[in-house]
Amino acid sequence: MAAIEHPNLGDLRPSQIMTTFGIGAIVELPYISALVMGLDDWPLNPELVAEISEPRLLQAVRWALGHQVQRLLTPPVAPDSEGRRNPFAREEHEGLPIATFPRWMLCPRCALLAPLSSGLFKLDVNPYYPDRTRYVHTNCNKAKEPVVVPARFLAACENGHLDDFPWVEFVHRGPTNCHSILRLIEFGPGGEARDVQVQCDTCKQRRRLQEAFGDMGKASLPMCRGRRPHLRDYESETCGLQVRAIVLGASNLWFPTLFSSLAIPQQSEQLAHLVEMHWSTLQHVHDVAGITLLRQIGQLGDLADHTDDEIWQAIAERREHGDQGADVDPSDLKTPEWRILAYPDPARNTEDFRLRLGEVPQGFAGVLDKVVLVERMREVRAMIGFTRIDAPPDPDEAPTNTAPKRMRISRRDPEWVPAAETRGEGIFIQFREAEIQAWLGRPAVRDWAERFASSHEAWRRARGIEPPEANYPGLRYVLLHSFAHALMRQLTLECGYNAASVRERIYSRNPGAPNDEPMAGVLIYTAAPDSEGTLGGLVGLGKPEQLGRHITVALHHASLCASDPLCAEHPPSADGLTLHAAACHACMFAPETSCERGNKYLDRSVLAPTVERGDLAFFQQVDAE
Repeated sequence: MAAIEHPNLGDLRPSQIMTTFGIGAIVELPYISALVMGLDDWPLNPELVAEISEPRLLQAVRWALGHQVQRLLTPPVAPDSEGRRNPFAREEHEGLPIATFPRWMLCPRCALLAPLSSGLFKLDVNPYYPDRTRYVHTNCNKAKEPVVVPARFLAACENGHLDDFPWVEFVHRGPTNCHSILRLIEFGPGGEARDVQVQCDTCKQRRRLQEAFGDMGKASLPMCRGRRPHLRDYESETCGLQVRAIVLGASNLWFPTLFSSLAIPQQSEQLAHLVEMHWSTLQHVHDVAGITLLRQIGQLGDLADHTDDEIWQAIAERREHGDQGADVDPSDLKTPEWRILAYPDPARNTEDFRLRLGEVPQGFAGVLDKVVLVERMREVRAMIGFTRIDAPPDPDEAPTNTAPKRMRISRRDPEWVPAAETRGEGIFIQFREAEIQAWLGRPAVRDWAERFASSHEAWRRARGIEPPEANYPGLRYVLLHSFAHALMRQLTLECGYNAASVRERIYSRNPGAPNDEPMAGVLIYTAAPDSEGTLGGLVGLGKPEQLGRHITVALHHASLCASDPLCAEHPPSADGLTLHAAACHACMFAPETSCERGNKYLDRSVLAPTVERGDLAFFQQVDAE
């Protein structure tokens, strides 16, 4: 399966490559569907990629993928061009590599279903209008070279493999020697599987697609072949799972496995921190003359205030003491961030991270400890793999390097992984630990925590995650997570933010962890890929009078839901189907890119009294003056 060799077919933002159209994902173009290929095919042209410096995140990636990982690189980005594109320019042939997938195509005129290897379909490339690239049926008996469309059914398994739907075996109910000529006939306008039939013109066999789904699919579909189309190979070891029929464009066809961290000051001295942040460039400097050269060409940036000898001394110390610690467990990425946010020190502000202590809104001082305005921040995300069918475990939930369902992003152990950085602003809200403890000690809250723990075990047991009782975040996390969603929803509804542009970062840790204090705080932030970040609107909402009003309204909305009483009566599930209580799309759920836990561990009844019960509300005694 060769990658498409022609000019650009479109543009993707770096953030989209991390969250929506990364390695192994299918990009639906106007006329074809394309699969994003693995790192082995990515170009490493230094003019198109850039190295991102974020030592903590790199250590976490090494923890998951191995010590051979050396760099975090941006996806290839073609330089901006003015006017009409030149299809013969070199940069038009460089970018994110893709290949046509699925390989089976359907002619909408004659209903012929055949693979590209049959030679019946021809690639029609328009170099001046790349979005018009398509395949046509050259010998159709119904029309002259009609445009064909991808077959909209695929086969996938929980181990991350993806394959074309076994059309020939399916219609013949097993292996066959028939020289098949297949057609896909639709009998209804809805396009449902029960209205779609595949038939063989050669032997007159026919079968409805509904037999490929559900319990019937378990008896009619073959075992997985271990195909990895994004790597152009098959798994060397037997997969052992049966494939599932899945529709092209299904939301569970691809889930990225991401690590993310905030670029926080790691060194107490300003110069050491600057060297750390510019290490991707300074690591190639071998003497003072190299620093002098960087100064002459204007590449030192904010290091230019220091002398060449001072910078060289800091580089030498970085080489001597850097990377000596153990790899960072990704579940511990938040601890250093908590220490910076919970104990803000303006003296440690940098170009990429700037804090200012705010004021707790009037009426909330009894439950909130402090408000910190994050005037500037930089977030870096790195992709280490992906899953299909089931979403990957959260970094805080299970050790990612032991998850068997994560698919590789390269055939060999990668020496680099794709990453993207965004800059923005946020509001950090810290809860009072004593009030958290008092709330958790209420008899009704203790009983509710036990029901959530049972729901957590049932959910993990239903998905074969062992041990089922492990990694339960506790009702503390449910409270903080629900508060973050309620506040994010209020900010997006009233302040004009796009729902997908506001994100959360939850800092939750129960007492008793060795050598670590308990954590109870949320960071609500927005970020953009532009180097200037955002414009200060979210920080402006952190003023005490503004923030107090928004929290009050958010809690009022949390007490009600358009789906009540059905939503309010929803308890923690005992059958393992869900991991939330009183929460739904009408009240608490957030876009996938905004929520760090996939809308799990949510319950608005722990925030404010609902129509079902009022003995769980943490904020029920708050007096907003």
